[in-house]
Amino acid sequence: MVEHEPLVEGTNVDLRFSEAELAERREHIQAFIADTIEAAGADGAVLGLSGGIDSTTTAYLTVDALGPESLHGLLMPSSVNPDADETDAERVAEELGIQYDVIDINPIVDQFADAYPEGVDDRMAIGNVRVRTRAVLNYFVANAENRIVLGTGNRSEAATGYFTKYGDQAVDCNPIGNLYKCQVRQLARDLGVPDDLVTRTPTAAMWVGQTDEEEMGLGYDELDAVLALHVDGPLSKAATVRTLGLPESAIDRVVELYETSMHKRSMPPAPAPL
Repeated sequence: MVEHEPLVEGTNVDLRFSEAELAERREHIQAFIADTIEAAGADGAVLGLSGGIDSTTTAYLTVDALGPESLHGLLMPSSVNPDADETDAERVAEELGIQYDVIDINPIVDQFADAYPEGVDDRMAIGNVRVRTRAVLNYFVANAENRIVLGTGNRSEAATGYFTKYGDQAVDCNPIGNLYKCQVRQLARDLGVPDDLVTRTPTAAMWVGQTDEEEMGLGYDELDAVLALHVDGPLSKAATVRTLGLPESAIDRVVELYETSMHKRSMPPAPAPL
């Protein structure tokens, strides 16, 4: 394996790839993107660009695989997005040489809020409207241009339900969906993504000051390790606690996120056949 620090300090837990594995994974994902677009008979792809590591990595992979003409980026800021989000997203689009458009979603979100007779003072509800509005715009452009919609979800977020149902996972495919967050960071660096974007604090920008790790209750490195060893892996809770040196409450939190979000990873249920 490539020499680097372990994911969780004081342990030997390391989920990152060797150089050979990284090259293989990169080629595999790029072939997946190309094959998915071809199978759909599409002319390319649409991708929502936030300036974050997941959308940036997906954009780099797509352009590396198919060229800049294959990708149309959409920047969809709202009133709660820091100015840096739009600047970073534009920097990515211009660095890659792709077509991109900036669409202010505030008027659309305001129309939804105004349409609710009693008014809405729930930041989660409004935050989800922002995310779902972006999904509608992604598909509007994709349909108009005969493209598919690329998702940016990773394995860590999928396992914990850290996404909006029918929002940021309303997509045609997830190219980095099999990668833990730490592996996305490693792949991003291999692709040449600027380090300030690789290390940027992850946020879904659902409300002012929101961050992924604060909302989930633990950092991505700890989350990835618990998922790999306990939820996806063979270790018991006690063995995971011993291996990682984390409190039982951290393991319980990840298991809770996984179990309560199962409905997000399944088709909508129907009654059993009579």
